[in-house]
Amino acid sequence: MAYQDSKVYFDGGHYIAVPKENFPSRKGRNIPKKNSPQTDTKKIKFETAYAESQALPKRERKQYIAEQLKDEFATAEQTKEYVKQQTERKRNNACKRYTRLWRKVYLQGTWNFFVTFTYDNEKHTEQNFQKTLRNTLKHLVSRKGWKYIGVWERSSSERLHFHGIFYIPENAMVGELKQVSDYSTKQHRMQTTYQNTRFSEQFGRNDFKEIDKNEIVQSVRYLLKYIEKSGEKLVYGGDLPTYFKSDIMDEDVACSIGVDDRKKLLFDNFNCWDEGCLIGKVSPETISQLRKCN
Repeated sequence: MAYQDSKVYFDGGHYIAVPKENFPSRKGRNIPKKNSPQTDTKKIKFETAYAESQALPKRERKQYIAEQLKDEFATAEQTKEYVKQQTERKRNNACKRYTRLWRKVYLQGTWNFFVTFTYDNEKHTEQNFQKTLRNTLKHLVSRKGWKYIGVWERSSSERLHFHGIFYIPENAMVGELKQVSDYSTKQHRMQTTYQNTRFSEQFGRNDFKEIDKNEIVQSVRYLLKYIEKSGEKLVYGGDLPTYFKSDIMDEDVACSIGVDDRKKLLFDNFNCWDEGCLIGKVSPETISQLRKCN
């Protein structure tokens, strides 16, 4: 047995193994504590200015942030260097979030709806809409097995919406999906959508669009567009691990990849093992029997 208890993820084309001996755990290490955000005034000012600068053209963002932080440093060069470091930190964190997102999306495999929720002014305020929808989805996750990845977004009229890709198990839909024809102010033409009666009654406007595996990538990119535009973070619901665990045999490794060849590219039909027991060739059914982790 070559690599015991490896983490495995799917990158959209191939399965990649992450041997634990090549990526030792950081648990137990004496890692210096970072300054509390409440006492780091420079970081607080940076985060505020960074969020405000997202509405500006890219070339003007760093200049705006530096202007807001200039009183925190003795020289303009120090300010510039700090903004550069913090901007790079934000960029690296965003890359890590995007990587984690795609691994969760691919490991779940089955997504069957792209859903948009908004609200009726007569039913909710914006704050109440957010709170109530989060609570409703939380109950559907725990009681019906729903899973979702979504983002809050404001339309051109500043009205709050929630967009997400959903996995709704068979016979777990609440309410009924009814076909509705109305006028789209965005597209300036009539459109046909499917609205859920339960959510219509509780919140107002909604749109449940069925998607298949060929539309998943496009749907996720649609969500990412809103993140890049608004700076919002993704919202996850349900059991959405990043990896499954398997022992990996030498004969199932196609080659080593990554920085210092620490990861292993696996053949498409590799065997999955759990603590020395063969579970089967990799497949959704086999993966469902294996341990998961993040």
